[in-house]
Amino acid sequence: MLIIEILKAVIIGVVEGITEWLPISSTGHMILIDEIIHIDLSPSFREMFLVVIQLGAIIAVPILFWDKLNPFARNKNVTQRRAVVNLWGKALVGSAPAAVLGLALDELLDRYIYNYIVVATALIVYGVIFIFVEKIRAKSKNTILSVDDLGYTDAIKIGLFQSLSLIPGTSRSGSTILGGMACGVSREASAEFSFFMAIPIMLGASGLKVIKFLANGFVASGEEIIILLVGIIVSFLVSLVVIRFLMEFVKQHDFRIFGYYRIVLGFAVLLYFMLV
Repeated sequence: MLIIEILKAVIIGVVEGITEWLPISSTGHMILIDEIIHIDLSPSFREMFLVVIQLGAIIAVPILFWDKLNPFARNKNVTQRRAVVNLWGKALVGSAPAAVLGLALDELLDRYIYNYIVVATALIVYGVIFIFVEKIRAKSKNTILSVDDLGYTDAIKIGLFQSLSLIPGTSRSGSTILGGMACGVSREASAEFSFFMAIPIMLGASGLKVIKFLANGFVASGEEIIILLVGIIVSFLVSLVVIRFLMEFVKQHDFRIFGYYRIVLGFAVLLYFMLV
């Protein structure tokens, strides 16, 4: 039956690759998809799998933005290299609030708020906020058009918004994009900085889950490792497409469509779990 579980991992990888970058909540979708197809893994490994599968999505970011994120490129002069290092510094500083709160509250969050009611509520509330923010921004101008123009204060402000994504259903990318837009950052720059901030925060989250899995004495079977690798590879390939799509999308469109989608999905989650 390994082939069936691999196919399930492919489906989950596709969902992860799409929802990790679009502001529609990967957690909300993961809860739904796992409920529907229910991949056959041990409970401890499933918990780790649903987080570590994000590694594939993370790898897509430095590959797509290699020139912008690589300070050692031969075609860069000293000033350009300093700018890249500075960009990494802002991404790390922006990730700090969520990292600190995530480490401090990890057990409490897993125990008390990872349920469909919280997820559905967050989906709906954030959907309304996206629509509201876009209507307000239609009357204002962006003050920051590029990630290079972001200051460390801006990064911290956006990072505080990112920490809201610890609540399942809010969406990490959604929180950071909303944070950027609230600070007067253009949609394109907000989305791009969201991608960069994902690298340290998602690496940290994946590493924490692996460490906890091993520290508790759990051992993965060969089949489970294969399933995890398949999920990671698929999420990576899908992320390459989705990130490119989003960067083109924000040049011509706003985020209201994602707000409406979140509201519909939120009510769908509530209805599904109330009926099962």
